[in-house]
Amino acid sequence: MRPLRVAWLGHRSASGADGILTYSRETTAGLRARGVEVLFLHHARDQAEDPGSIALDSFAISHRLVLSPPSARRKLIDVLQQHRIDLVHVSLAFSSLDFNLARICHRLGIPVVATFHVPYDGRFSLWRGISGTVYRLYAQALAECDAVIIFSQDQLELLARLGVPREAIHVLPNGVDVERYSPGPPTKLSQLGAERLFSYVGRLDPEKNVDHLLAAFLDADPPDGLKLLVVGGGIGRRHLERRYRDPRIVFTGVIGDEQERIEVLRSSDAFFLPSSVEGLSLAMLEAMACGTATVATDVGSDGEALRGAGIVLDPSHLETELRAAIRLLAANPSVCALLGRLARRRAVERYSLARNLDRLLALYRRLLEVSRPDLRS
Repeated sequence: MRPLRVAWLGHRSASGADGILTYSRETTAGLRARGVEVLFLHHARDQAEDPGSIALDSFAISHRLVLSPPSARRKLIDVLQQHRIDLVHVSLAFSSLDFNLARICHRLGIPVVATFHVPYDGRFSLWRGISGTVYRLYAQALAECDAVIIFSQDQLELLARLGVPREAIHVLPNGVDVERYSPGPPTKLSQLGAERLFSYVGRLDPEKNVDHLLAAFLDADPPDGLKLLVVGGGIGRRHLERRYRDPRIVFTGVIGDEQERIEVLRSSDAFFLPSSVEGLSLAMLEAMACGTATVATDVGSDGEALRGAGIVLDPSHLETELRAAIRLLAANPSVCALLGRLARRRAVERYSLARNLDRLLALYRRLLEVSRPDLRS
């Protein structure tokens, strides 16, 4: 029996390291390690091609808004046929192809799985209105897929109310490699001249509320030996660097090297994610796996993942609760150590990449039982 052949539609970058990029990179690498033949289709034409990837024509309007011309559709069809693909898995949002991908695949007799990463907020807020509009926009396209992967029961209920068949929706949380992301020596402390370290890793965009984190940190007036490391880029970076000039706050920009990001998390007493809207943050899960005390807002699936293993903040009282959390953790290193152990245990028990891959491959097999009997195991 030949190996399963999967066409993966996702994003890739030589320098970026956000959650959607990481999801595609880690999942496809894990599938290949388990014997699946993965053909990675993406938009990054500035990168050298490899035998396992193909770039499609596209026009990038913004970071995640990508238009695919007719040539991309034709190339996609040719690739699926030429490579005798058994199943398509798309990491949404991919491009304007999202809205007719299921029909393309079904005409070729190929089942399609979609992972829907779009953040959401169950509370009444501006971000709930924005994310709700995007969910309504995607509902019909998702309803046409053979399976839709999301991260929490709340997200399932939201999509079901919008008409996506409940039986097609599968709660399959993000996974992190808990062997690679694990506790280790705090190598960054000496480099930064710090005795202790707090950190933020992610985009510096408005919905991430990094300004509130920085203001709360300075309001807590931590000692000089405690530094806050801000890792990432985005539209708010220059403004934040100008406004928060303090030797205790260090901006690094994007760190593309994965091992260096792991060293940041291992060196951190606490990790903060004060977002207004999320899906399920991989950066948060990576921090938890590294045994870092974790503080995050109760938005998207983050609160569900962290509750009982870290500090969950009410986004409607963000400034007050951030200040309280920072003061608590700054004054009590032992609390950081305890929360770090709880976070590591939670990541290992519920959010390991190996567990995620087991469930994903089981889903693939169920979908292929009818369409490809020769691939049954």
